[in-house]
Amino acid sequence: MGSNISGSCYKVVIRYLMRIVISLIFLINFILGRQNVFTVSDSLFTAKIERDDWGVPHIYGRRDADVSFGLAYAHAQDDFATLEEIVFALRGELASKNGRSAAVNDYYVHLMNYWGMMEDRYESDVADDVKLLCEGYAAGINKYLQDNPSLKKRSFALVTAKDIVVGFSHRMPLMFGLDGVLKKLSKKKPPEFIGSGGDSQEGQFDMLASNVMAVGPQRSSDGFTRLWINTHQPWEGPVSWYEAHLVSEEGWDFYGALFPGSPVPLIGHNTFLGWSHTVNEPDLIDVYKLTTNKLNEDQYWFEGYWKDLEVRNVEIKVKIVGPFSWTFNRAVKSSIHGPVLEFDHGSYALRISSVKDLRFIEQWYRMGKSKNITEFKEAMKIHAIPMFNTGYADKDGKLYYVYNAKIPKRDPRYDWKKILPGESKQTLWYEYVPYEKLPQVYDPLEGFFQNCNSSPYLATGSRVDASRPLPDWTGIEKHQTNRALRSLETFGVDPSITREEFFKYKFDIEYSRESILAGVRKRYVKEMESEEIPDDLLPGLELIKNWDLRADSLNTSAALSILTLPNAFKPENLKYDRDSVTTKLRETMSYLKKRYGRIDVPLGRVVRLVRGETSLPLSGGPGTLRAIYSKKNGKTYKAVAGDCYIQAVEWGPEGQLNAWSIHQYGSSTMDKTSPHYNDQSKSFSKHELKVIRP
Repeated sequence: MGSNISGSCYKVVIRYLMRIVISLIFLINFILGRQNVFTVSDSLFTAKIERDDWGVPHIYGRRDADVSFGLAYAHAQDDFATLEEIVFALRGELASKNGRSAAVNDYYVHLMNYWGMMEDRYESDVADDVKLLCEGYAAGINKYLQDNPSLKKRSFALVTAKDIVVGFSHRMPLMFGLDGVLKKLSKKKPPEFIGSGGDSQEGQFDMLASNVMAVGPQRSSDGFTRLWINTHQPWEGPVSWYEAHLVSEEGWDFYGALFPGSPVPLIGHNTFLGWSHTVNEPDLIDVYKLTTNKLNEDQYWFEGYWKDLEVRNVEIKVKIVGPFSWTFNRAVKSSIHGPVLEFDHGSYALRISSVKDLRFIEQWYRMGKSKNITEFKEAMKIHAIPMFNTGYADKDGKLYYVYNAKIPKRDPRYDWKKILPGESKQTLWYEYVPYEKLPQVYDPLEGFFQNCNSSPYLATGSRVDASRPLPDWTGIEKHQTNRALRSLETFGVDPSITREEFFKYKFDIEYSRESILAGVRKRYVKEMESEEIPDDLLPGLELIKNWDLRADSLNTSAALSILTLPNAFKPENLKYDRDSVTTKLRETMSYLKKRYGRIDVPLGRVVRLVRGETSLPLSGGPGTLRAIYSKKNGKTYKAVAGDCYIQAVEWGPEGQLNAWSIHQYGSSTMDKTSPHYNDQSKSFSKHELKVIRP
């Protein structure tokens, strides 16, 4: 009897404890849920931020500017450190925070006179609704600082709308090659060729690359229109992607990605249409050699007389150690051509496309608010964004590709790839190739287009759909990357593409037999076999020779081949060099033997996604459709760029809208304590995407 009573009491206690546990679970979930949905506001702006199971912010507001306010706040929560770096950089104050190494950025800001231009042109050139949008975004950062006083004490003064606009001006020339031009000029001798555009072997393996593909209803097995949004960017830093969904009562419903400091998405889709960009390389920068006056270093010869340079004295504050800093005074100069740089081998002026345009944000904003191809084209015709191939698809089954570029109209009598004489107005340009003249394809007969940092004239694989070629001085690419070749060998030959095939082709891990890399492999093996091969290289050469050109994680020839062959070109002239391959082959063989005990190591053991305590195998390599670029990091090769934020969108014949995405890490790009620091990494490594619509 006593036994039965005690057993009964035990059951009652257990049930009571279970109720408590269940109540606690509900309470915790309620609290966490409330934390994932919150409202943020100041005196002018209000936004609701709702984070989904992946931590991605869905931001709601009455006005677009309210949404932009919430976007900035959410992004600051996830990655304030990068936003902080950007603000200091665009203000020309980065050296005051990071020391001497950052002084070159601050000098660059002064040299380009971004803030002088802003004061002169902001009121006239920036549309009122864009000003309000930027004011909202700036207020969002300021609100985050206000809510985090410990950050405010050590950080910058309040952000303004002008900061947001200057941020785009500061970043854009660097994206189309200004840093490379400056590096060439800073060498001991002036370079023979200086042009920022054109064909290059290096571009075949460039980390800043991208893919965009679209398939129309006539090319799909089920009548759907499908779009791949697949840019290749660094995985961390100021040009790494941040995912967000923006919804306002003014008609904004955009799901996409943006860089830190951007109040608008740069790629993605709304309910009507979507687009993506790929990096292109038109020639947008010209360099002029100035003849300076030996009696007056601030004068240069132009059109038959000595002309005064514009000279401004600027201050650059440099952090020395701890709280101590030093302010340096420097002169910045400009000519009729543009900003002037002085080296031991001479004085040079720069003329840069779009450098005085303040409408970058407006163009992306108008693109994102478009509802059809007509409105989208009108937005593109603003023609402020100076580069980026743009691939478009919409719910009506329309496909559109344009080699977007703001290319200067130049005198064909000069070689624009070289340094130009600065004495004559004949080398100056003031106009640009009209948008309508740019290479573009609309509603292609093939029902398909692609661009993978390749020739715009082969977007469909056929020259029938292509626009008339522009002159060589434009710097437009003529080559086909491996990714372009494989796009045409997969999407391009399939007359009826299913959804499964659409996904499969994007994650292709093969090098085309017509690719530069395959050609390098063939040439190198042939040259080595024509002579006596050193004994230590024989095993490695045999492995490379028999490699099937696939970069799957289990492939035992891919690691050695991929780490070796892209190093075949001398950096100074981009010409093939057998010795460079041999040197890299020896180095890689030594590394693999020392690290793994053999050279035939599966690719996925060598190339890894490393994030916190997470380390995952990866398939893909430089120049594959599944693009992965890695750098040696201790004992392994850590992926640092390539496929990053990916989005797939489809519109059905009965109005369906479905979309998927994946990020290489997660929404919390810097907070290591967040569950969203790397919660998407496993799916990313397995070529899986998460559902984002419906």
